[in-house]
Amino acid sequence: MTVEVNLGDGGKAVEAVRNELVADGAPAALAAGDPGLWGPKARSEAEIRLGWLNLPLTSRELLPEITKLVEKAQAEGLDHVVLAGMGGSSLAPEVICATQDVPLTVLDTTDPHQVRRALAAPIERTLVVVSSKSGGTIETDSHRRIYEKAFRDAGLDPAEHMVIVTDPGSPLEQAAIEAGYQVVLADPNVGGRYSALSAFGLVPSALAGADVRSLLDEAAAVQPLLEGAEGNPGLDLGVLLGAHALHGRDKLVLRDAASDIIGLPDWIEQLIAESTGKEGKGILPVVGADAAEADDQYVVSIGPDGAAAVDGPLGAQFLVWEYATAVAGRVLGINPFDQPNVAESKENTTAILEESGDGPLPAGTPILTDGPVEVYGEVPGDPKNLADVLTWLLRAISERGYLAIMAYLDREAAFDAAPVGESSFEEMTETWAGADVATLRALLDYRTDHAVTFGWGPRFLHSTGQYHKGGPAAGVFLQITGAVTDDVEVPGRPYTLGRLQLAQALGDLRALASRGRPAVRLHLTDRVAGVRHLLSVAEEL
Repeated sequence: MTVEVNLGDGGKAVEAVRNELVADGAPAALAAGDPGLWGPKARSEAEIRLGWLNLPLTSRELLPEITKLVEKAQAEGLDHVVLAGMGGSSLAPEVICATQDVPLTVLDTTDPHQVRRALAAPIERTLVVVSSKSGGTIETDSHRRIYEKAFRDAGLDPAEHMVIVTDPGSPLEQAAIEAGYQVVLADPNVGGRYSALSAFGLVPSALAGADVRSLLDEAAAVQPLLEGAEGNPGLDLGVLLGAHALHGRDKLVLRDAASDIIGLPDWIEQLIAESTGKEGKGILPVVGADAAEADDQYVVSIGPDGAAAVDGPLGAQFLVWEYATAVAGRVLGINPFDQPNVAESKENTTAILEESGDGPLPAGTPILTDGPVEVYGEVPGDPKNLADVLTWLLRAISERGYLAIMAYLDREAAFDAAPVGESSFEEMTETWAGADVATLRALLDYRTDHAVTFGWGPRFLHSTGQYHKGGPAAGVFLQITGAVTDDVEVPGRPYTLGRLQLAQALGDLRALASRGRPAVRLHLTDRVAGVRHLLSVAEEL
């Protein structure tokens, strides 16, 4: 495992931070699990959140249980594995399975169209892993209820098709036991975003066909390096992250072009943004950019190439980035284990649903309509069309600010534009990009030197959502919602997925508006035509 760092102009500042940490004995203290490293206010939280340091060893105790689950699923022909989980419960398994090229359907969405895609698979061959520390996560609870009904409607016993991963003593554990479900208990002393090597990362990945033992071996191989002051990749990386942020370079551009690992920046994004974005401080990960363009940005590459690069196998990467994030928290003087602002949007969502009852949600009135796109929000200067709105958003970014695009849509919809096998891979890729709302990030990034991020809602609420509200007050926000044409009922709840999805979007806008941050919502009255129109307007800016 290597971390190659070219300190450049910031070399002296970074070296000074490193020397201070070493003089304080921080590397050895962290490796030993000292909860006092982040100050007295963080101590009580840190005391119950450092179990991730030992997961390369302690998670091996799960392997016999996981092996039995895998053998049982194979014997029963359950080869379509669906993971219902949010944030730390879904991002690591997605990276693991993509890297090892095994199929896993991840449901970290409330978009009814995306959920229907998953439900369209042969239900008799489906195994659902419900992952949640408490079971109270509204998205995961909805998925569980929907699949329980789907299994019963098909004449199947949900207990034969569901595995529950949760913390000991959680409400979900009790409910699962009463329902006769298979339950795997995770380490309660590990927070969600640090749980890649825990049951939350290993169980769904193994059921999908991944070799999870190798992940633990890779992490165990690098673990001894994290105890010392020299040759410690976690320390080197953590110092780089923290020192840059202290000196105003707080936008971390993550690149993985030369890596065999697929999708790791999405996992890193949640780990760093949710861990550091609080008290007006933080590090904003930027996924998808080709290079740093402004002086508040720098690039770290996953793989062997780059001025600053983190090279090593996936299991080691997980542990090193977690260690580095904890170090960066120490440097910034924040608690890297809490998420004080995440609950705000959840509470707003609940309030909006309760306030609205059976009536329409408070979506407001559009200030203008441009083809299949309605515009909501306050945009000065009497905008005439969508181009005016996008131009204003780009100009509203402050000198050290950023633009965040947040899309509450089906993240797999673009694949409908070009069925696999009907044209060359290059042609399919081009067609998919032209139908993918995520392409908007690159189009707007091309037109500004400032950082532009993209997140799928409500997935990002468990990731950069903390940074948006708790980090530096420097964000400009573009939210995108879409008309629902094929909704999904949530059994036992007074809302559909489509209604919940819109309430989540409006709830997050309410949280941003309470901070006076520039925010616009675009609503696509026709999703396919709306994405096409939005991208064409952005291309012409």
